[in-house]
Amino acid sequence: MKSLGLIDVGYKHYNLDDCWAEKNRSADGLLVPDPVKFPSGLNNFTSQLHSLGLYYSDSGWFTCAGYPGSFEHEVSDAEQFVGWGFNYLKYDNCAIPYDDIIRQGMVGKFQRMADAIAEVQKSTGGPPMIFSLCQWGWNQVWLWGKQLGQSWRVPDDLFTFFFLFSAANWNSLASIIDFTSFITSSTDFYGHNDMDMLQLGNGGLTFEESKSHFTAWALMKSPLLIGTNVSAITPDILSILKNEEIIAINQDPVVGTSISPFRWGINPNFVSNSSFPAQYWSGQIFMLLNTQNQAAEMFFNLTESPWIRAGRQYSVRDLWAHTDNGTAVRNFTTTLPAHGVAALLLKDAGDEPAGLFPCAVLEQCTDQNGTHVGT
Repeated sequence: MKSLGLIDVGYKHYNLDDCWAEKNRSADGLLVPDPVKFPSGLNNFTSQLHSLGLYYSDSGWFTCAGYPGSFEHEVSDAEQFVGWGFNYLKYDNCAIPYDDIIRQGMVGKFQRMADAIAEVQKSTGGPPMIFSLCQWGWNQVWLWGKQLGQSWRVPDDLFTFFFLFSAANWNSLASIIDFTSFITSSTDFYGHNDMDMLQLGNGGLTFEESKSHFTAWALMKSPLLIGTNVSAITPDILSILKNEEIIAINQDPVVGTSISPFRWGINPNFVSNSSFPAQYWSGQIFMLLNTQNQAAEMFFNLTESPWIRAGRQYSVRDLWAHTDNGTAVRNFTTTLPAHGVAALLLKDAGDEPAGLFPCAVLEQCTDQNGTHVGT
């Protein structure tokens, strides 16, 4: 990651997922790192990587791959994670105990580890671990996940979607974008909808689809975890992952909210379609997403977005071409390839030119004397 320049653009953590431990705990109930995979132990591993931060466990009896889970070991496991130098915990949802044992709903099950993290933080005086809930969007986690952690998985695993839609991997991305488009307001500085790790570089996506994948995840403020073999990464995929203008939006220290659709495009507004999600998005930035299987012209009136001021013109910055593309007055049009994307930063450039029709939107456009100019 260092030699590829990924650390320099902000990828500063390393995610150690399932299968890192021995299948059995020690005699005193502690987790045991696999001595073959980590012959010098995890402390040595973390000290070598310095900026390493992510870790993995499960809220049930076992992890999803059958290794020890943290149920009834929450505090001791949290103590071990902190002792090993980790600061981010991905917490999965496999191997759920019987009801008469756990006697908790979904919130209570994950509350156990949230409480353990708080207890360990209080006793050590260090910063608390970032807590990433991975329970696949069950029980409307976007409504309560922020009370326990800093991110929560909203769909099932992305590779599961890839398996189900193996003939067309674009379908899996479209399905997740569609689902998340209805819960964007859940994301802010204090918590994030997690759309799962990035899959560009693993085959099955065109270059344009890979750009759309990265753009949607970044601008919707999902955590950006590279999910491909970086030692075999191609220059085109690396160029996508290193787009610093897109990363800057994802990591913005001032604006923490996600973009949201202002027009769905192909579908009526607020209608779900897992194959053709919303196409027109705005917030801190504009995203235009061509969900069609062929090139298409994308057009919108600027004031369709609630963030645009009427009577003003806007400079346009293309965050993929890295060019300033003049000034937009009242509307914007571009043509995108099949499954392509545009990321546009619009900045107020002053009053629009004189002599234009009184209103960009005709509905309820009214003269001060009461005359309806529009419809």
